[in-house]
Amino acid sequence: MTVDRLWFLANRAAQRGEQAYHRLRERHEGFIELERTRHVSRQRFRTLAERINRSGAPYGAHTVVYRPSGELLLVRHEGVDKWVLPGGGVDDCDDDFRETAARELAEEAGIEATYEGLAMLTKLTIRSGGHQTTGVLPIFAARPCDVTLDVRDPDGEISAARWFDDLPADTRDRAQLKRWRQRSLGVA
Repeated sequence: MTVDRLWFLANRAAQRGEQAYHRLRERHEGFIELERTRHVSRQRFRTLAERINRSGAPYGAHTVVYRPSGELLLVRHEGVDKWVLPGGGVDDCDDDFRETAARELAEEAGIEATYEGLAMLTKLTIRSGGHQTTGVLPIFAARPCDVTLDVRDPDGEISAARWFDDLPADTRDRAQLKRWRQRSLGVA
């Protein structure tokens, strides 16, 4: 009998992802909840399942930083050629997602922020062939402590950081960000 190690990894990762999902739901309220499915190659599936197995989150944690005027902070991610929320992968030493989000915000935009809670929680189903696993993408809401931006990304993926009143057309998850901004800030 052949043991499918990828199946085993996917099942362990799914358990870790479900634990992270339930832990975040228990600790926070008033956030927008989303579900998404992504189909990826077998190699990409393995990478994402390994990340989920370590932390519960295939893409780490992110922050939606906003000014009282409703402007949102976005960073230009050259790897995906889009404006995105600052954020990134969970380090092995990080205990929680908010710490990850704050670290990534400091690296990618050079600012600190006051965190207010969870803004959005996406439950992600990742599939490849006959394999499937589940992880989370937590996005926290925060107000900036200052507004002067300074990109210090050690990975070199982030080329710019800017405040936006009108979100650019090439903003990742633009519709969800507009929905959150309207619901949370009363800004269209």
